[in-house]
Amino acid sequence: MAGNDKPKTTGSDAARQYMDIYAQCRDMIHSHSCDVMNAPRDAAYDDFCRQGLPTRKVERYKYTDMAPLFAPDYGLNLNRLEIPVDPYEAFRCDVPNLSTSLYFVVNDAFYTKLQPKGHLPEGVIIGSLAEEAAKKPHLIGKYYSRIAKTDGDAITALNTMMAQDGLLVYVPKGTKVDRTVQVINILRSDVDLMANRRVLIIVEPEAEIKLLFCDHAVDDRKFLTTQVIEAYVGDNAGLDLYCLEETHAKNTRVSNLYIEQQANSRVNHNIITLHNGVTRNKTDLAFCGEGAECNLCGCVIADKQQHVDNNTLIDHRVPHCTSNELYKYVLDGHATGAFAGRMLVRHGAQKTVSQETNQNLCATKEARMYTQPMLEIYADDVKCAHGSTVGQLNDAAMFYMQQRGIPVKEAKLLLEFAFINEVIDQMQLAPLRDRLHYLVEKRFRGELNKCEGCNLCK
Repeated sequence: MAGNDKPKTTGSDAARQYMDIYAQCRDMIHSHSCDVMNAPRDAAYDDFCRQGLPTRKVERYKYTDMAPLFAPDYGLNLNRLEIPVDPYEAFRCDVPNLSTSLYFVVNDAFYTKLQPKGHLPEGVIIGSLAEEAAKKPHLIGKYYSRIAKTDGDAITALNTMMAQDGLLVYVPKGTKVDRTVQVINILRSDVDLMANRRVLIIVEPEAEIKLLFCDHAVDDRKFLTTQVIEAYVGDNAGLDLYCLEETHAKNTRVSNLYIEQQANSRVNHNIITLHNGVTRNKTDLAFCGEGAECNLCGCVIADKQQHVDNNTLIDHRVPHCTSNELYKYVLDGHATGAFAGRMLVRHGAQKTVSQETNQNLCATKEARMYTQPMLEIYADDVKCAHGSTVGQLNDAAMFYMQQRGIPVKEAKLLLEFAFINEVIDQMQLAPLRDRLHYLVEKRFRGELNKCEGCNLCK
């Protein structure tokens, strides 16, 4: 090639390196995992070879081009070498009055050297997915890779064939975990690194748990993370799942979340993106039992060249279920946002109540927002609505505040803060809610430039 010209990487070129890695390192990958996680690997490999990396022609990936994200030659810790970091020393939780049981996942491996002193109720397991699956193969085997289908999503297939460990959260029948479980996902490496993280959450009937997942990067390296979360919520069970991303501009995160709800269960899921490079989140939730309810909320603050894409599917398969969905974006600089939400009401799912709302604020002319709310209804006795707005700051409100002596910059901050607060106020954890109000204000003021509470990058 002449000069600095480089050949453009196609989706097939980017996918080929992962096919070759698995083919060459299959035995190594298997030897450092467990039988339960190894069982679907070869089928996942076949599915990935058939699909390749998603292109923009794939409906659910049309707003994020996957090939350039996966093209770089990232390192992979397939031999499970020990990462030199003590996360308990590296990280200090900066959420006052939030009493949690604190655990860590370093890159894509559960940190086992030191466990929290806080006592979990009898039977509750928070631990290494690979280790626990080796101990309880029949229990974990019933759930692992059951709703995260590899034949319908190439990223899920890639994660399933490459992931060697991850996090298991298991809450037995009738058990309520009063104390919030906080899991810090730390990205740590001396070279550019790809991590393939797996999470399995099992909440049996009449059980309850609150989970807070926080993503942080502690090194100035390029990171690529694929993450697949499977969450099973039994009859009359409750799951609160809060996900906070606070990484840096060199981080790429591709996360697929699958949730299955049984009768009269309750799920609250909040996802907050405060700092990132490129983020693509997919959430698929299915109602499999009557009387279930879910609340999905998303909050995105992006500027510079950041890109955040949220794609959701709520599948009403049975009658008498309720879903509420609210996603809000504030985009500044040259940031790009995307939201696609599909609400599917199947034949026979009568008495469904569903509301989907996406509201977006573009603070500059260069910011771009793509939004696609969708309703697909095959039942006639339902209450369903959806809506989407994209706008800029209210000129009249800006003028009103300036007339009363509020500087332009402060007036802009107040309007953005008021706009995004509706999502934060949906959170049930009061200490986390209060802390996020503070972090969001700092983010809008440009004062939150790196991980809060991380000692390694200060």
